[in-house]
Amino acid sequence: MQNERSESRWTLRTIAFVVAGAGTLFWLYTFYAIAQVPAGDGTGFQWVAVMPLGAIFFALVLPALVLTLKGRRLPLAIVLGCAGLVAFAFLWNQLLNEFYH
Repeated sequence: MQNERSESRWTLRTIAFVVAGAGTLFWLYTFYAIAQVPAGDGTGFQWVAVMPLGAIFFALVLPALVLTLKGRRLPLAIVLGCAGLVAFAFLWNQLLNEFYH
């Protein structure tokens, strides 16, 4: 019984870490991707996109990562991490449409 419980907890922690890690890596990638966007009129206005991406990271992904590293509330960490990934996907799709159309 105890072994099953610790095994399921380890599985939850692994899933939460993978989800939060993917969100963190994607957030870091966005800095590189935004730097590759053509300058356009030279104002650097494309860097404004860093703000909502950072808000998603700090509001959803970072708390999921902290909860995972502490080993606390793992189901909540998974939900927060997945919500962050969905928000990143939606926002990134909108940004790509703005950057390249």
